[in-house]
Amino acid sequence: MKITYPHMGEVYIAVKGMFDDLGIKSIIAPFTTENILKIGAQESPEYVCLPFKITLGNYIKSLEAGADTVVITGSCGPCRFGYYGPLQKEILKDMGYDVDFIIIDPPKEGVPKFINNIKKLSGGKGIKALKALYNAYNVCVEIDKLNEIQYYVRPRTKDKTIVNNIMYNFRKKVLDTNGTSDIISLIKITYEKLLALPIDNNIEPVKIGIIGEIYTIIEPFSNLNVEEKLGNMGAHVHRSMTIKGWAENNLIKPMTARKSYKAEKTLAKPYIPFLIGVHTQQCIGHAINYSLQKYDGLVQIYPMTCMPEIVSRTILSQVEKDYNIPILYLVVDELTGESGYQTRLEAFYDYVKYRRTKILYS
Repeated sequence: MKITYPHMGEVYIAVKGMFDDLGIKSIIAPFTTENILKIGAQESPEYVCLPFKITLGNYIKSLEAGADTVVITGSCGPCRFGYYGPLQKEILKDMGYDVDFIIIDPPKEGVPKFINNIKKLSGGKGIKALKALYNAYNVCVEIDKLNEIQYYVRPRTKDKTIVNNIMYNFRKKVLDTNGTSDIISLIKITYEKLLALPIDNNIEPVKIGIIGEIYTIIEPFSNLNVEEKLGNMGAHVHRSMTIKGWAENNLIKPMTARKSYKAEKTLAKPYIPFLIGVHTQQCIGHAINYSLQKYDGLVQIYPMTCMPEIVSRTILSQVEKDYNIPILYLVVDELTGESGYQTRLEAFYDYVKYRRTKILYS
């Protein structure tokens, strides 16, 4: 069995480490490019969301490299993500690929079922599989620390290309690193390199929170590297959704009978008191939380035709007024142009910076 899985930000790092620990071969797709998106879009229904098209392109490249099994998480509730696996399998079958899909439903669909799926995937190695899953979670924790450091260092250091190069080299090296222990060591080495860079702690950059649909804010290709772009301009960014947060709220908390995203749902309750799909409540809750933390602006990113985030977009207009925080709304699909995207980000950054200066000195 040669396993592959889609790119979604740093997810491949933790998943690769888990399968390394289990002795299972991973075939990781090349990092997403315009060509990979084009391949996926050509074989996808026209109006399906962008993550479907990107992940399908990932699978095609992995299958070409020798993979025979796709592993993805499942989904419940009103979101098209739950249809990804069955529909993508049929598309790949029509293209002539003989591929098996292993869909791991989250524990809230039943803890015994979740554990049995893990055992099945690992060839019956129950205890070893759970230990590997725990180690993968620790990788997620360290990746979050690494991101927090780069978010802090980038706007405060003079030569931002050094930060970008350090992160680029890390993403290349981790592909050749085997097992969760060595991956965590590489992560720690990387954030020590970032911490060694000269920074000006007297700089107080504008703070911008990234909110929206989980895939498009975690996967840098789908959002045209928004974190890096804003950081290069001089903003201290923070991403509301992370792989550690996803693992905590979708794997760990359901297995321990704790409520997921409790704080975010509580904040969002006056605007949207019930679940309508994916992370709509969380998006609203994150926006309010960022405003309470005195962030200077927010960027909502979501794929075209994503109904839950379209609802979030409508509600956020009221949150923007109620909490007096500017929000930039970015919708992405395969036709999104980088130059126009860059111009909008620059204009928003300039506005947020001017607005904060005006407030401070008024």
